Amino acid sequence: MLISRFIQAAFLTTALALPASAAKQVEFVLPSGNIGCIYTPQGGTPVYQPVDGGPELSCDRVEPKYVRIVLGPKGNAKLYKNVGDASCCSAGPVLTYGKFWKAGPFKCKATTSGLDCRRGSHGFFMSRARLEAY
Repeated sequence: MLISRFIQAAFLTTALALPASAAKQVEFVLPSGNIGCIYTPQGGTPVYQPVDGGPELSCDRVEPKYVRIVLGPKGNAKLYKNVGDASCCSAGPVLTYGKFWKAGPFKCKATTSGLDCRRGSHGFFMSRARLEAY
């Protein structure tokens, strides 16, 4: 009986420490495998919290030089040329050229020219030849 109550108390403590529905990050990569993105919902995840609380869209380009562009919930996108935790890109899911991806306030379109992502009037364009954050 005492062991049963201990297990119940431990379970309740653990359940209360975890969020009711843990938010998940979403990843996608362009067909070339050169650009990959991670979307983090508002409030972050149990293992990652955006600096400003999110939501956040972070996209990495591998070639010709590794860079990252991060678009948060307000203001312009930020371009990072010295990325200390280079980890791009997952194997999928693939955002096929000509298709759109949308989550939270963000919308992206993949084309053979590159990736165009926006949040209202702010956003970025990323390709092998061009980087633009606005």
